[in-house]
Amino acid sequence: CLPLFFFQCDNAKGLKAFYDAIKYGPNHLMVFGGVCATVTSIIAESLKGWNLVQLSFAATTPELADKKKYPYFFRTVPSDNAVNPAILKLLKHYHWKRVGTLTQDVQRFSEVRNDLTGVLYGEDIEISDTESFSNDPCTSVKKLKGNDVRIILGQFDEEMAVKVFCCAYDEEMYGSKYQWIIPGWYENLWWESWINSSQCLSKNLLAAMEGYIGVDFEPLSSKTNKTISGRTPQQYEKEYNAKRGDGQSSKFHGYAYDGIWVIAKTLQRAMNYLNSTNKHQKIEDFNYTNHKLGKIFLNAMNETKFFGVTGEVVFRNGERMGTIKFTQFQEQKEVKVGEYNAVDDKLVIINNSIRFQGLEPPKDKTIIQEELRKISLPLYSILSALTILGMIMASAFLFFNIKNRNQKLIKMSSPYMNNLIILGGMLSYASIFLFGLDGSFVSEKTFETLCTVRTWILTVGYTTAFGAMFAKTWRVHAIFKNVKMKKKIIKDQKLLGIVGGMLLIDLCILICWQVVDPLRRTVEKYNMEPDPAGRDISIRPILEHCENTHMTIWLGIVYAYKGLLMLFGCFLAWETRNVSIPALNDSKYIGMSVYNVGIMCIIGAAVSFLTRDQPNVQFCIVALVIIFCSTITLCLVFVPKLITLRTNPDAATQNRRFQFTQNQKKEDSKTSTSVTSVNQASTSRLEGLQSENHRLRMKITELDKDLEEVTMQLQDTPEKTTYIKQNHYQDLNDILSIRNFTDSKDGEKAILKNHLDQNPPAQWGSSDPSRTSKDPIEDINSPEHIQRRLSLQLPILHHAYLPSIGGVDASCASPCVSPSASPRHRHVPPSFRVMVSGL
Repeated sequence: CLPLFFFQCDNAKGLKAFYDAIKYGPNHLMVFGGVCATVTSIIAESLKGWNLVQLSFAATTPELADKKKYPYFFRTVPSDNAVNPAILKLLKHYHWKRVGTLTQDVQRFSEVRNDLTGVLYGEDIEISDTESFSNDPCTSVKKLKGNDVRIILGQFDEEMAVKVFCCAYDEEMYGSKYQWIIPGWYENLWWESWINSSQCLSKNLLAAMEGYIGVDFEPLSSKTNKTISGRTPQQYEKEYNAKRGDGQSSKFHGYAYDGIWVIAKTLQRAMNYLNSTNKHQKIEDFNYTNHKLGKIFLNAMNETKFFGVTGEVVFRNGERMGTIKFTQFQEQKEVKVGEYNAVDDKLVIINNSIRFQGLEPPKDKTIIQEELRKISLPLYSILSALTILGMIMASAFLFFNIKNRNQKLIKMSSPYMNNLIILGGMLSYASIFLFGLDGSFVSEKTFETLCTVRTWILTVGYTTAFGAMFAKTWRVHAIFKNVKMKKKIIKDQKLLGIVGGMLLIDLCILICWQVVDPLRRTVEKYNMEPDPAGRDISIRPILEHCENTHMTIWLGIVYAYKGLLMLFGCFLAWETRNVSIPALNDSKYIGMSVYNVGIMCIIGAAVSFLTRDQPNVQFCIVALVIIFCSTITLCLVFVPKLITLRTNPDAATQNRRFQFTQNQKKEDSKTSTSVTSVNQASTSRLEGLQSENHRLRMKITELDKDLEEVTMQLQDTPEKTTYIKQNHYQDLNDILSIRNFTDSKDGEKAILKNHLDQNPPAQWGSSDPSRTSKDPIEDINSPEHIQRRLSLQLPILHHAYLPSIGGVDASCASPCVSPSASPRHRHVPPSFRVMVSGL
């Protein structure tokens, strides 16, 4: 007979009913029941004094697991702490090693959290944040998000659960990146009872709840094995529902049913023990002071083991080792997705029924995957191919320069300097290969070495190419800007010394840079970005740089030096722009090269700085700038020579008229002096030139006669000066130009002398009869003819023609006026020619 006592969860009523049963009732062998935790704990604490064993089927409070305080207490239902080993197993299954807890400030939940902390402590699982709340969980939820907690273990009742998920929706702590694990003992459709007490919409609440996992004990076993009663759990459930009718169902009914069988098996085991040890003592002899029988009942219950409707019934220190189920909220309903058997310590996920909202289970934290922003291999291959083509072109120019080094066109353009220009271009090309090598191709140590090597190669290559080009131009400038008009020879050795001096400055800067503040590999980290593939990870791009402490200062020094070098080249190109020997003068092409290189470098440096976080764009711009500058420079230097050598090799080495412009310190006006260059034509053409010279001399004789007649008319009628100036201006120009042309053609040694130097002036009226029978050409060059022509021509040139064209100064090749000389007795200084040799 099992007497029933209803305490209505009142401690006083419960304690009074227990004492009345002990005092007035018959001797009770055991106490079965206890649903309310408070009443059960009071009674269980006093059982030791009465030698009574208590078995509960509904008290789940963790407090009753304390065997020092409750040594005679047992329960067939797992305690609330029994879910913690199951949670540990689930965390391990999905490799979650970082969690956070959110607990309502109630003793029941706090005890579960404390026990969970102890369970996880030794299992290499970190509790990164522990939050608790009383009424408003939003602050705690926000803190969890701030600490990057992705797996949240919650302990709270249904009312607080609604508030928690509303806050989670507001903080966007739901979806594929988060996983909530909460108690699973809530009533069916529990959220509908509390949705009105919250401020969030039902759809928002359901969106935040989607996918949460509930953990609770299994009411009935899912196995189909027969139980100790001979029925399967399914048969028992069917029979229970039939007898229950319309009555309310309790999830503890299976544990109560198994509890009856536990008591029956305990008494049977105790009776068997008494029969085998002491034939005279029976269980009916039990009283509250009989410690021996009380101990026998206690040991017999500890040895209980059978398969019941709730699963395997086994006690460990009075605690039921039951089955824990996992449910998941899917599409507004809870679906069983797995179970944990505490006896076997085994987790079973039912047919992979857990649905995660992402492609994979959420990560336990924001997985930051550092990803090197590297140069694309196809891009590197394309630019490398262009670089190789450029180097092949440079090699072709080098072969052309060496093969034709004895040709006048190439010889006059300094083949050694041309070789240096090609060498500098090839070094610049080679630096592109090094700029494209990053951490995806080489190790960190090698990358750091490349930082220095590529800087040196590009710097030296630039100086070698443009230094050689400017040195060539300096030689032309030094020769043709020689105001003393003396012969000047500048050999290639001196030009090599100039280029070497420029390289020495480069080496000094680079060595100081390397010793004082060497380039190092630095890694720049950028803001996290979502994974392009949709995975639950964050990508933190990193980029390698070659930097040092005072990078700006060193770059400023290098840029300043290179800028000065380019300005010097521009100055030389401008000064020699009028040199009319193409084989010598590259000023036009140098100007074009400096312009293109300058513009491209400025644009490239600016764009490269703005795109430093995009290595592909930066490398592409740097490589294209180097390729363009090197290619355009080499083509401007060598393509014209190649074309000229193929079409007309002599044209580039023939003399032309050219002019130099010079500022005078004492005069504000600008003057120009025509200077003719040396005739470098071959000796095979000398005879033809002499014939042309003879013909032109005959022409001079005829024009002299015409000039003499005009002069006589001028002396007779001075009023006709204006008429002469207008009508005979062209004739006089013809005379002067023909004389200049014949003199310039007369001989390979190109030395112009004044007529007075060649033929000393003779006295008026002197004559040599022996010369009358000579050639007319010799007669016109006789002292008498020369003296007569000078006496007639010089006044005309001064009074009639020279003022009309602005006059001349003391440096010109024509007769000039002396401050002390009279108009008719001017001294005619000698003119000079320029000889260019050693080029």
